[in-house]
Amino acid sequence: MRIAVLSRNPNLYSTRRLREAIIDAGHEALIIDHSLCDLVIEQEGPSIFYRGEKLSDIDAIIPRIGASVTFYGTAVVRQFELMGVISAVESQAIVRSRDKLRSLQILSREGLGMPKTAFTNFSKGGEKQLIDQVGGAPLIIKLLEGTQGLGVVLAETRKAGQSVIEAFHGLKARIIVQEFIKEAKGADIRAFVVNGKVVGAMKRQGEEGEFRSNLHRGGKATVIKLSASERKAALGAAKALGLAVAGVDMLQSSRGPLILEVNSSPGLEGIEKATGVNIAGKIIQYIEETAYKKLSKRKIKE
Repeated sequence: MRIAVLSRNPNLYSTRRLREAIIDAGHEALIIDHSLCDLVIEQEGPSIFYRGEKLSDIDAIIPRIGASVTFYGTAVVRQFELMGVISAVESQAIVRSRDKLRSLQILSREGLGMPKTAFTNFSKGGEKQLIDQVGGAPLIIKLLEGTQGLGVVLAETRKAGQSVIEAFHGLKARIIVQEFIKEAKGADIRAFVVNGKVVGAMKRQGEEGEFRSNLHRGGKATVIKLSASERKAALGAAKALGLAVAGVDMLQSSRGPLILEVNSSPGLEGIEKATGVNIAGKIIQYIEETAYKKLSKRKIKE
C-alpha cells in the first residue's frame, strides 16, 4: 500500500513515527504537506495536485491537520475521500471535533459526563448569570479557538470571572465557561483510542501552581490503568464524534470521569513514551484492516 501522512512538518515526532510504522509494516510511506495541495474539481471527477504534480495511486492517508488550517486541511482530506482513498480519520469527524461547542453538545446528547458548560451571545451584563449557571467561582473560561492550553483562564473569584468574560466579549471573542473540578488537582487523563479500542492511557499532571496539565505547558505524563467507567467514557466520546483515531481528555471527579475534549490529531510522543506502546503501529494496523474490508466488499460485488 501507498500510505500518505498529511503533515506540514516531516520532523515532528508524530509524523516521523507514523512514517516508520508504515515502512515497518512493509508499505510505502509518503509525507504530504496538505497546505501545498491544489484541489481540482471538474466533471471528470476530483483530483489533487501536489507541488505541480497530480497525485495518484495513494491507498490511504493519515491526516495530521493543525487547528490553524482546519478548513483547508479538511477540504484536502475530503477530496481524497471522494477519490476513494481510505482516511484514518474522516474529514467530517475532524470538523466536528474541532468545533469545541458542537462537540460538547454532541457529547451532552449522548449522556456522557463533562464539566457543566455555559455559552451565550455577547450580552452586556450577562456575565453574572453565566457564572451562576456553572456553579459560581472558581470557574474556567475557554476560548473556543484555543489549543494546547492556550486561551484557557482560571478565574478564582466571581469578580475576576466577570472581568475576564467582559474582556473577551469586548474583543468579540467566542468563549465557553465551565465549572472548576477541584478534586482533579491540576491533572487529567489522555486515553488514546484506535478503532474502538483504548490502546494507551496516561495521566498528565500540571506543574505546581498550574491548573492546566498539557505537556506543552510543562505537564508530566505517567502511565495509568483506566477504570471501567473511564474506558467506557473514552470509547463513547470517540464513537459519538465519529473518530476512529482520537485522544480523549478527561478529568477524574467525585461523580466519575468528565470529558474535557476529544482530539482528532492527538500527538504520539507523550503517550508512546509514557506507555511504551507502539501507538503508530496500531494506527497502521487499523488502516490495513480497513483496506482489507474494502477489498473484500469489492470482490463480493464483482
